[in-house]
Amino acid sequence: MNTQPQKQADLSATPVNVDTSEIDKFSQLAHKWWDKNSEFKPLHDINPLRLEFIDNYAHLAGKNILDVGCGGGILSEAMAKAGASSVTGIDLAKKSLKIAQLHALQEQIGNVSYRMVSVEDLAAEKPASFDAVTCMEMLEHVPDPGSVVRACAQLVRPGGIACFSTINRNTKSYLQAIIAAEYILKLMPQGTHDHRKFITPAELARLCRQADLEWLGSSGFTYNPLTRRYHPTNRLDVNYMIACRRRMD
Repeated sequence: MNTQPQKQADLSATPVNVDTSEIDKFSQLAHKWWDKNSEFKPLHDINPLRLEFIDNYAHLAGKNILDVGCGGGILSEAMAKAGASSVTGIDLAKKSLKIAQLHALQEQIGNVSYRMVSVEDLAAEKPASFDAVTCMEMLEHVPDPGSVVRACAQLVRPGGIACFSTINRNTKSYLQAIIAAEYILKLMPQGTHDHRKFITPAELARLCRQADLEWLGSSGFTYNPLTRRYHPTNRLDVNYMIACRRRMD
């Protein structure tokens, strides 16, 4: 395993498509990113499902990967450990990035690095630079998800893979992702999600088509409160993931 020193985060970027209240929310919890019994437990629990889905389409081994909205690096590290040649995680929460860097150093994971830069700015800087781009659990937290999808499409090389995950917008997702998850089961802090920002699969499909991305496949995942485990499902009515391929020029 490569154990070269981690690159320092690029802290010079200017936030553009960002809700500062969302950044503040995650910054306040940054020290808990790697506590598997904290508010981030759901992310740790679904991470194997995310990783398997991404690997099925992107075939991570030997690939150059970008993780958009990486937070504390949970998925970024998993993809690096899965054999990606390099993983770049980007986020606009400075405290989360510092936690990600520190944890990678502690784990001696040298094929992952982090930058504080918006996905739009990085797309202008390094278009078509990655074999695959992941953007998981982020689209529902930004003012303009279409801008993020377009930037991800610009960053992946022609023929490369882009994977997204978000939450469907309907009555069931409101009851499960907000009322049950935040208020009854207390799986995450109250106010984590805003149902108005949830995105239907049809809306996401349209954003992908407009960004010249071809929809390849999808998967949902559901939570069983009795076993306290997440399981994959074909239903996309609450949490779901999609994989797309950038069309060849």
